[in-house]
Amino acid sequence: MSDVANEVTVGHVGPMASEYVDKGIPFLRSLNIEPFNIKYDGVKFITPSFHKRLQKSSLRPGDVVIVRTGKPGTCAVIPDWLLEANCSDVVIVRCSERVRPRFLCYVVNSVAGHHISSHIVGAVQQHFNVGSARTLEFLLPSIEGQDAILAILGTLDDKIDLNRRMNETLEAMARALFRDWFVDFGPTRAKMAGQTPYLVTEIWELFPDRLDDEGKPEGWSFSSIYDVASVVYGAPFASSLFNTQCDGIPLVRIRDLPSEKPGVWTTENHPKGFKILPGMIVVGMDGEFRAHLWGGEEAWLNQRVCVFQPNEGISSVFLRETIIPQLKFIEDTEVATTVIHLGKGDIDGFTSLFPGKTLISAFNDGVEVFYKKIVQNKKEAQSLAQLRDLLLPKLMSGEIRVRDAEKMMANAL
Repeated sequence: MSDVANEVTVGHVGPMASEYVDKGIPFLRSLNIEPFNIKYDGVKFITPSFHKRLQKSSLRPGDVVIVRTGKPGTCAVIPDWLLEANCSDVVIVRCSERVRPRFLCYVVNSVAGHHISSHIVGAVQQHFNVGSARTLEFLLPSIEGQDAILAILGTLDDKIDLNRRMNETLEAMARALFRDWFVDFGPTRAKMAGQTPYLVTEIWELFPDRLDDEGKPEGWSFSSIYDVASVVYGAPFASSLFNTQCDGIPLVRIRDLPSEKPGVWTTENHPKGFKILPGMIVVGMDGEFRAHLWGGEEAWLNQRVCVFQPNEGISSVFLRETIIPQLKFIEDTEVATTVIHLGKGDIDGFTSLFPGKTLISAFNDGVEVFYKKIVQNKKEAQSLAQLRDLLLPKLMSGEIRVRDAEKMMANAL
C-alpha cells in the first residue's frame, strides 16, 4: 500500500470523553466505519479549536479510513458530503494518482483478510496498525482497469445502498406509528381535542378518550419488560476453538453486530448455546447498547450478547421500540473508567407500556410487514455483497472478464 499512498497515518490516540460536545466538528470512531460506508448515527462532535490541534487526524473527502480495533480491516472512503471531520482509532490512507480511493477500499474490505489476520497485534484486544497497513500487497490494475472494475462493482453497491435507504424509510415508518400511538398518545389527545379521526373506525375506537393522572391513556398500564418479552444471554464459547475457515457454525460477537456478519466459526456445541435467526432482536452488552434487527445468517450467540424475544401476541416492532430508549438511557448514564457494561440488573428494571391485547394486535397488523421487508432487504444486500467480494479478486487477476462479470451481475439484480 505504501507504493500507492501519499500518506499513511493514524487517527488521534488518547482520552476523548472530556472533549466531546453537543455540536461541532464530526469525530469518527471505529464504530462509525462500516464496510464501504460511514455510519453517521452515533457520531461524536468536538470543538473547532480542538479539531485544529489534531491536524494529523483531520479527515477530508477521498481519505480511506481503516478500523484498527474491534473489527480490524473494516474500510470506507470519506464521502464528499463530509467536508470536515476528525477521528480516532483508525488508519488513514491518502491515495496517490495511481489508485482510486474507492478501489483501495474494495481491496482492503474484500481481499486483504488474510493479510490483516496475520498482522493483528494483541490476543485480547485486536489491532491493525499503520505498519501493517503500509505492507499490504495487492494486484493493481491500471487506472482504466480500476475504473472498469469500479463501474461493475458500483452497480452492486448502488443496489445495496438502495436497500439500506429503503430499510431506513421502513424503520422510520414503523417508529413513527409506534411513537404516535404509544409515546405521544396521538389518537387519545386528538379525541380530547375533538379532532377528526385519522385512523379507521375500528382502530380509532380502541383508544381511550382521556389521559389518566399519570399522563397516559386511561386504562393503560406499565409492567415489567418480562410481561412482553424473554431475554436469552449468549454462552461463553471457548476462543481456542474459533476459526476463520468456516469450520462449524458462525458465532456472533459484539463486534459483528453492526455488519451483521460473523467473523469467526466454532465447532463447539455449548450446552447453553443459543442460535439467533434473521428477524431476532440482538443487543451487545459492552460499549454501546443498540437493539439490532438481525439480518445475518443463523449463528451461535456469544457471551456479552443477548436476544430479546417477544412473547406471544407481541411484535418485534413493539418490543424493539420499547427497549431502544431504555437502552439509550442506560448507555448515557452508565459510568465506567473504560468500557460501559449492560447487566441483567439493568434489564430487570426495564418496563413496557401495555395498552391491551386488541390494540397491540392492531399495531402488529400494521407494522410487521415493515420488519419482514427490512430483513428481506438485508438478506438480499448480503448476497449482493458476497457476489461483489467474489468478483473483485477475479476481475483484478483477469480470471473473469468485465463482460462476463456484467452478465453475472445482471442475473443477480
